[in-house]
Formats: sequence, structure tokens, C-alpha cells
Amino acid sequence: MSEQTPPEGTDPSTQPAAPHTESHDPAVPAAYAAFMREGWGDRELDLPVEPVAAPAALRRARLAEAFPGERLVLPAGTFKVRANDTDYRFRPDTAHAYFSGNQTSDAVLVVADGEPVLYARPRSSRETDEFFRDRQYGELWAGRRPSLKEMSDSLGLPVRHLDDLPAALQGAGKTRVLRGVSAAVDAAVSPDEARDSELARVVSEMRLVKDDWELEQLQEACDITTLGFEDSVREWADVLRYGERWIEGTFFRRARAMGNDIGYDSIVGGGSHATTLHWIENSGQITPGELVLLDMGVENRSLYTADVTRTLPVDGRFTDLQRELYDLVHAAQEAGIAAAVPGQPFRSIHNAAMEVLAHGLEGLGLLPVSAEEALDPESRVYARWTLHGTSHMLGLDVHDCGQAAPEAYAEGTLAAGMVLTVEPGLYFQEDDLLVPEELRGIGIRIEDDILVAADGPQNLSAALPRTSGDVEEWMGALRR
Repeated sequence: MSEQTPPEGTDPSTQPAAPHTESHDPAVPAAYAAFMREGWGDRELDLPVEPVAAPAALRRARLAEAFPGERLVLPAGTFKVRANDTDYRFRPDTAHAYFSGNQTSDAVLVVADGEPVLYARPRSSRETDEFFRDRQYGELWAGRRPSLKEMSDSLGLPVRHLDDLPAALQGAGKTRVLRGVSAAVDAAVSPDEARDSELARVVSEMRLVKDDWELEQLQEACDITTLGFEDSVREWADVLRYGERWIEGTFFRRARAMGNDIGYDSIVGGGSHATTLHWIENSGQITPGELVLLDMGVENRSLYTADVTRTLPVDGRFTDLQRELYDLVHAAQEAGIAAAVPGQPFRSIHNAAMEVLAHGLEGLGLLPVSAEEALDPESRVYARWTLHGTSHMLGLDVHDCGQAAPEAYAEGTLAAGMVLTVEPGLYFQEDDLLVPEELRGIGIRIEDDILVAADGPQNLSAALPRTSGDVEEWMGALRR
């Protein structure tokens, strides 16, 4: 498409970049462009003060204390292409959201000498083509973005135009950048791998212990997730007709209605699909007589996510074999939850669950050695049928705090205020010749979101039943 001549009386050197358009968009004559700049009223968005504003201010202060006198740069990121000219729905980088509360694209939080400024892209001006032509940022295409003042009032921190960011990144002093989020920001500041990696580590470790507001958000995400599971079972007739896709879509509807989105791609594994740990294709049938594994979580509107798994009998009742295996996994989960107490090693949760599963597998006659021998770190042959770790941190990311140092997380000690999953499982592949034929193709996982608390573990997703008997009763009541 040819470049448009700026309206008469404007300085071409001050015109913004060409709007994001597509080759199939109609041409825009000068008369049309000039007419689109006339006759618009002005209105303000009525944005409430974000509840995250107060805790985010405390977080920024702690972050500045960790790096006194330095400039810290945390971008939100921008749109990501899904296909050709369509983008994924925008979701800001986790660290940016944690320290600013902002959820608009392209913004950058800069904390310099302890003073925060959010550099943001405000609503499109009616004096440019962006307003009516730009598919990413134009108000008539993508909706009305808040003004700088509206963002500042809502988030409780100074907000300046994104165009001012380059100047703010210049000058003396150490600058650390949270890299890999914004290519533009990465290019604007010379990297220092050691300093930048330390920033990534610290912002991860600061999220290990949740504050009271975060715990409220996680509880809300779990509560909405419970409703999504209930929706799925209520529609069981359609589940049997349409298969895994129906559950995925039903749960997504609840996530969008009451939350922001799903926290991760839903896993709906009917039959042998349950033995694929991250089965997100969700294209199979739901077959009577089999089990279906549902690993799903809602991301609430503050971007905190739940992560819950239930394994359900398609007929509403477990067979004797299914119940035996399910009860074994449940016992392992109970042992793992009991180990989620302050002062214990993080890995104690996994070890407690694996102790139960290894002895259960020995009882089934599957281990080539004794359970105690299999549990030896130099053996672990039991893991052929358990495959994964039992816990991970949970918060703004489903696998939260991923850049924390091992000694603060995986090799560290549990502390009150941490929230993590407890999710043991058993998986017997359909072509595994080392297990009896009746076990092949069965996958079972039970997962809950656990708050490590001084007075004992608290299950944030306890509203969903876990025992085999309670699951059957729950399914029966909802299907009726």
C-alpha cells in the first residue's frame, strides 16, 4: 500500500510510524483521512484504582532495595503472531505485571534509584491515521486504550509516553534488563549477562512467598476452576457425543466468563491419551468404561492461575481395577500434601508421594527390584510409571518462579506463604509390555493447589472431591 501524504499543514518529520495495516485494506485518500480527524468528542475511561496497586508498590520498594542506585527495566512485551496477520490475545510478562499491575501491551516499567516510572503506549490520537486504521493499536480496530493519566491514577505510579523511554534508558549508572521479553528493549540496552541474570533470579525469588492479596487471587482462581470442572460434568451427555473437545470448550467458556483466560492449555485425556503427560490436542473420544484425565486451570483477571487435575470414570463409577489404582494415587497425594509444611525440604513432598507409589507398584508385582531398592536415587526404576515431579510453585505463572536459584526453590526449604501443586500420577503406556494387559492405556493423576501454612497445609482446591467414593457421588449428583 502506498504511503499516505500527511494532511496539509503538518510536519512530515513529526508524523508517527505508518499504522499496522494489511494488503487487503482499502486505500485511504487524503480527503477521507482529513475527515476522520474531525468531529470527535472526548471522554475519559472510568478506571477504578487497581487493588494490586498497593501491593505492587511494596514489591517495587523491595526490588529497589535489592539493587540500590541501579536502573531496572521490566518490559510487558508485545503482541505475538499466531498466523499471518492475526495475533494471540496479549498477556503481559509476569514480572512486569507483578511489579506494576499493568496489563497493556508494549509498556516498560523502569525503576531508577528507587523511583518507578511506567512508560506506556496511550490511546491513539485522533490526529493520526492510527486512530482509525491501525489493527493493533487503533481505537476503532482494537478498542480504546487508557490515557497516561488514567493509567497513572489506576495503577498508582507515574506514567509517561513510551516515546520517552529511549531517553530514560540513557545516562550513567548500572542498568539491568529483564531480557527475552521485548526485542526493542533488549536492543536498546547493551547486555550484561551476569547482571541481567541476577535480576531475573531475584524477581523470580521474590514471588516464592505470596502475600495476602495474592492468596486471595489464587483462591478465586481455584474457585472458578471448580465451577469449570462442574460445568464439564453437567454436560456429560455432550461429552460422550463430542469427546475431549467438548470438555475443553466448556471449561474455556467458564474461564473467559469469570476469569481472564485459561492458565495453560487444558489437558483432556480420555483413555490412553491420559498417559501422555501434556496431551493438549484434545481431539479424542470419551469412551464408556475408560477413565478421563482433566488437567485444567483458570487464570483470573489479576492473572493468577489455578492448576488442578482430576481423573474421572466415564461411566460415573470406577471398576475394581480403576479404583485400586486411583486409591493408590490418592494415598500418594495425601502423603505429599502432609509433607508440605514450613521448614521441610521442597523435595520432601515428591519423596513422600514416591514412597507410596513405589510400594504400591511393588504390590502390583511390577518392579524388577524391591521398592526400597527402586527408591534409591541411583535406581529410580519405579519412575517408568510415574514420570514427573510431584510439585511446582504456582502463582502468576502455572510453573511459577522458574528462574529462582536451585537453593531457593528445588533444593530449598518450604516456607509459609508458598503455594505449590501436589500431583502424583501413574501412567501405563498402551504398548508397555512390562505391565499386564489390563493396565495398559490407563493414566491417573490427582492434583491440588496447596498453601504451605504455619498451621498445616491448606488445600485451595478442596472444593473438588478427591477420594474415589466422593468423585463418584459428585459426578452422580451433577449428572442428575
